[in-house]
Amino acid sequence: MPFVTHTFAGNPLDRASDRRSDADWLAGLLGAAGARVLVMWNGAPLLKDGALVWLDGGLAKQLAADEEHLLFLGLDGGDGVFALDLEGPADPAEGPLEGRGAFGDLRAAAAELPIPDTGLLSTARSLFEWRRRHRHCSVCGQVSKSVDGGWKRVCPACDAQHFPRVDPCVIMLPVIGDKCLVGRQAVWAAGRYSALAGFVEPGESIEEACAREVKEEAGLTVTGVRYHSSQPWPYPSNLMIGLIAEVADTEARPDFNELEAVRWMTKAEARELIEGRIEGLSSPPKLAIAYWLIHDWAFS
Repeated sequence: MPFVTHTFAGNPLDRASDRRSDADWLAGLLGAAGARVLVMWNGAPLLKDGALVWLDGGLAKQLAADEEHLLFLGLDGGDGVFALDLEGPADPAEGPLEGRGAFGDLRAAAAELPIPDTGLLSTARSLFEWRRRHRHCSVCGQVSKSVDGGWKRVCPACDAQHFPRVDPCVIMLPVIGDKCLVGRQAVWAAGRYSALAGFVEPGESIEEACAREVKEEAGLTVTGVRYHSSQPWPYPSNLMIGLIAEVADTEARPDFNELEAVRWMTKAEARELIEGRIEGLSSPPKLAIAYWLIHDWAFS
């Protein structure tokens, strides 16, 4: 199977995970002339002229105030690459970063940026969201401390160690013969249809999660599962596992909880959906793995 790199993947750096625990090494990288730091404010990246804005390590350290707001992303050759997380209601682009660019919506930016840059932003946003949601030790409730360049938290009270979590989510296109099933949620833009999706539960395989979700959402029995590709999705830190799900029949019905409607499409109709040629209907955006599940099946 060809290697597929979706938006929010493709991080080009050497993550150097075996060296993150060396605080002196990280400090030396940040202080070196080749260090560069991307900036996010409340989950939004700093951009200028459609490109990421990079700060030098000295300015980033000054703005961060402490290591809680800095993340080591990896090595580009011998140079350290970091991310800076700024918080609060005041827009830093109108303060200490005035004239350097503007903070923009991550999803909109990801649709235009090169895939390697989206991989960096995905990593940064996921880790920063994890930090925001896990400031306190889940064992004793004390405030934990960021270590290993932002990739681990340690409780100073009970020594518990906490690591970033990734939530696996199956996303699948049910198919039978020359037809695929797409569905829509009420909260989506009018007319949008997409693949089905749901989280993998504890004690459940990917195949079992796929079968359960298709049964729950559309009332169909899965008879076979084929892997397509996967995609990191930093909202806040999901891993979308893309699948093609063979089903037993076409008696689909929406559950009216997750989905308000489902519809079968032939390959010809799916191609028209992807190409925007069905009036009143739209496909997922190209940055989403759901688009490529439908696209690749329709054009196969």
